[in-house]
Amino acid sequence: MYPEILHAQQVVLLFKERGIKNIVISPGSRNAPLTIGFSENDYFNCYSIVDERCAAHVALGMAQQLQEPVAVLCTSGSALLNYYPAVTEAYYSEIPLIVLSADRPPHKIDIGDGQTIRQQGVYANHILYDTQLEMLLSIDNQESIATNERLINKAINTAISQHGPVHINIPFEEPLYNKVEKPSLEVKVIDLLKNESSEIPDSFIEQWKSAQRKLVILATLNPPVFDNADLDILTSDPSVLVMSEVSSNVVHDKVIWGIDTLIAPIEKEDDQIKDLQPDLVITIGGMIVSKKIKQYLRRFETKVHYHVGKRRAYDTFFKLAGHIKVKPQKWVQQLPKDYIDSNYQDRWLSHFKNYLVKRQDYFAQMPWSDFKAFEHIFPSLPDNNIVLQLGNSSTIRYAQLFQMNESHTVFSNRGTSGIDGSTSTAIGAAMASDRQVVFITGDLSFFYDSNALWNNYIPDNFKIIVINNSGGGIFRILPGHKETDEFQTYFETQHDLTAAHLCKMHGVNYQSVSEESAFAKACNLLFTSNKGPQLLEVFTPRQINDTVLLDYFKFLK
Repeated sequence: MYPEILHAQQVVLLFKERGIKNIVISPGSRNAPLTIGFSENDYFNCYSIVDERCAAHVALGMAQQLQEPVAVLCTSGSALLNYYPAVTEAYYSEIPLIVLSADRPPHKIDIGDGQTIRQQGVYANHILYDTQLEMLLSIDNQESIATNERLINKAINTAISQHGPVHINIPFEEPLYNKVEKPSLEVKVIDLLKNESSEIPDSFIEQWKSAQRKLVILATLNPPVFDNADLDILTSDPSVLVMSEVSSNVVHDKVIWGIDTLIAPIEKEDDQIKDLQPDLVITIGGMIVSKKIKQYLRRFETKVHYHVGKRRAYDTFFKLAGHIKVKPQKWVQQLPKDYIDSNYQDRWLSHFKNYLVKRQDYFAQMPWSDFKAFEHIFPSLPDNNIVLQLGNSSTIRYAQLFQMNESHTVFSNRGTSGIDGSTSTAIGAAMASDRQVVFITGDLSFFYDSNALWNNYIPDNFKIIVINNSGGGIFRILPGHKETDEFQTYFETQHDLTAAHLCKMHGVNYQSVSEESAFAKACNLLFTSNKGPQLLEVFTPRQINDTVLLDYFKFLK
């Protein structure tokens, strides 16, 4: 069956023609024509998620894994405002998300009708393309039919080609629920024009040849981007030092994976830290997690910075000279092979390896804490091809201090780096992936997005690990008086909540651990039981976590 409303038919038919299969729907009335069109057509995979903020992040997680557009559909009014956190994340993480919002007819906006707001252009600052369809009241209105075809095709093409969110606002007049057995019109596909660059500018090649210290930073990358042969080529140049972040999904013996572990101990020793200062910086991937490397490269005024790849180029260090829009693999293969004499790579790899040896002494005497919990968590993860989703704030920063398992694929919402929607995104990823998904997060992030568990699609092998330190522990690392009512209420947000009752309400198997000696048994149970989703809550002492982490860097220094 199809909706009787003609422009709803256009959306359904063009989505089918363009291969947009996955539709996350939040229940409502004004979006009934599209809900009918999608849910009554076997081509589409439809999911009902009540909470719009969760629904949009679920769609985000699905699109993240599938690397193709996923649509999210809501009714009119405040519903689409709840999509905004996921829209901004999709914008900065460059994930193709298609927002479909139902609306009242234009003449009913701002006259006091229920569930009406000014929906057109509501995402103006964080959207790649925003449009409103024309209402089709007659099959004879060929001009409006052609206009809508062009607008829908352009939205889909933009989401695919520019890797980000688009918004189609669709006004509907009642009656909304009428159906027809066959569509009343046909649709025309407007194909995407591909324009790929494959050239590296000569000016860059000359700078590359002359630079004695080249720093390559690998940030968020959806694998596969490099294979080992590419990394061998890149690191065979002694003047090239490669640093990777946890979400780069790059593991190589000549790549520094612990940026903060390298930089923090020498941060204030100017004579030594200046030796790390590069002549040329190359960034590949999305947002950079490490605050220390950003501060360092700004402080010493990076000379020249290029960004490589199709992802958006940011002037992170205020020295962006150009954006080389070729695939990173092709960029590596086209680099000059006449290497300059330099000890840049060897020197800093040696420093890093020394720190890794030295830190074992610190780990041996480290008390039970967030840091100690993470030291146990990462080696305990299944040694197979899992998808590892990381929450923001403390979780991703602690993860940066450990080398990831090469068989794991790591994701995190590092576009806006917010805590909202991390659980929903991980669940969306699990819904779209044929691999096991493990999600590690903090307590505030988990409780903030607790409606994510109000979901009928969570796979039985989905695992959640919540680090509960009774508040926003990351704020204790920042300067300020920590043992005051003001700090504990408005910054740290101290609490006594646990996830036990949430898990019981939503049918998630629950267990907890609060000491090191019991961790191994709890973790083994977490990963061997697949009779429904599992959650392990790890309790750590609130007041020592910041000291344990800060003392780590002091110890290395």
